[in-house]
Amino acid sequence: MTGYVFDFHGLRLEARASGVLWWGMGGWLVVADLHLGKSERMARRGGPLLPPYEGLATLERLAAEIAALDPQVVVSLGDGFDDLAAAEALDPLVAGALARLARGRDWVWIGGNHDPGAPAGLPGRVADSLRLGRVTLRHQAGQGPDISGHFHPAVRLAGERRRAFLLGGDHLLLPAFGAYTGGLLQDDPALAALVPQGLAIACGARAIPLPLGRRRS
Repeated sequence: MTGYVFDFHGLRLEARASGVLWWGMGGWLVVADLHLGKSERMARRGGPLLPPYEGLATLERLAAEIAALDPQVVVSLGDGFDDLAAAEALDPLVAGALARLARGRDWVWIGGNHDPGAPAGLPGRVADSLRLGRVTLRHQAGQGPDISGHFHPAVRLAGERRRAFLLGGDHLLLPAFGAYTGGLLQDDPALAALVPQGLAIACGARAIPLPLGRRRS
């Protein structure tokens, strides 16, 4: 799986084709918007019934990256769970898979808009944000430089919609990693305001950098 390596405010980072971010110098794997328990939350709220396998599918993909990289630290950039009730009602198979992935490493849950506060009974610790050199890791982009998730960025490439990193001067936005998560295209006003110029790095079989520029009026 081929990634794209770049520098961001003093950090040498790799946007992995899977959608995780890797800081090799410190052994940090950063992932955004797992949204574990989404099918349970939708069923609980009377929404469409989805196959309840998204948690295991998401963690299988994450496990492959953890096996390849052997990180010392895993950071979930918020919305690790679709809501706190979903975290408490997590399938035992999913909870067991999480425990195995977290064993022997530091695991940090940054609170998101879906899951503020501490998920009960799960491995790891909770933080509102983290500092990595000059860069803040948080759920939603704020005062840069920062690395965040929340918006589920995506691009169109060769007729397909692909999850994507958005890399600008002060903001690095990660794609959603969860199996049932949708995406917001990079030219949406909310994303264009944060990253008007820079790169979109499309995920897939390999990470593909695509230039971003301001629209001409």
